[in-house]
Amino acid sequence: MSENKPRMQRMAPPPARGPRGGKSGRPGAARATAARPATAADWIAGARLRTLPLAIAPVLIGVGAAKVAEGPGVWHPVRSLLCLAVAVLLQIGVNYANDYSDGIRGTDEYRVGPGRLTGSGKAAPKKVLTVSLVFFGLAALAGLVLVILTQHWWILLIGAAAIAAAWFYTGGKRPYGYFGLGELFVFVFFGLVATAGTTFMLAGTVNQEAWYGAVVAGLIACAVLMVNNIRDIEPDKAARKRTLAVLIGNVASRIVFCVLLLVPFLIVALLALFYPIAWFGMFALLAALPACAITLFAKTSRELITALQLTSITGLLVGIALGVAFAF
Repeated sequence: MSENKPRMQRMAPPPARGPRGGKSGRPGAARATAARPATAADWIAGARLRTLPLAIAPVLIGVGAAKVAEGPGVWHPVRSLLCLAVAVLLQIGVNYANDYSDGIRGTDEYRVGPGRLTGSGKAAPKKVLTVSLVFFGLAALAGLVLVILTQHWWILLIGAAAIAAAWFYTGGKRPYGYFGLGELFVFVFFGLVATAGTTFMLAGTVNQEAWYGAVVAGLIACAVLMVNNIRDIEPDKAARKRTLAVLIGNVASRIVFCVLLLVPFLIVALLALFYPIAWFGMFALLAALPACAITLFAKTSRELITALQLTSITGLLVGIALGVAFAF
């Protein structure tokens, strides 16, 4: 947004980096002694709980689709909870991993949104990395138990790919999130894999309901990422982080966001012809339409954060509606 440019021009340059092998030259480490230590509230904020609907919604849809495949009277509560645990733990893990990776790269030196643990210096990078790895490990453990129960051993490869995708979003030497591929991977893993994978682990098959629901969940997850990146277009440009929003520009990004968020409702309407309870998913438009309006005309980062929150709520409401519609 043009209003952000003067602020970016007046911003003081980031601290000079030291030798590549020295941690003291990294921005997060440079300020670690100056900032107050992270509190429990800071760590909870670092988990970014507002993103958890992206993990919960596809599991709800997948559980409902599995009920369609298996018929009435068949439930798998333990396996369903394990699927939910894998999704939520991975989401939290990737949030901390992004905090760590962006912090040590110096990307967060340019942030205009909520502060982060590593970039603010409130927590040592190694601590943030450790917490991230703990959550990835817990997700892997839940997934392993799920595989043992179902004996679908090849799913371990999918799980490993999911953890790798979570890490390399902003981690590694060439993170794909820095090259405009974030939305693609979010659609695949938070849409297709999470939804269809849940259905498969419960029913042993993936039906049409699961695939349609996976597209719905994936598109809304992409919308969440898009509005987040719209907020950070100017700072990401300064940090040389080429998100899709940076690549296609401010105006096009806002239009794409609206498309990503509203197209799922066409799919919900189609599914409602066969599962009438799905019509309740249309009530999520009460959150989606304001999110679109805010994003189209927003001039501040605070407005875009509100749009992000409304988009997350939209995803959860649609996930609940489709899950219940399929299950009952």
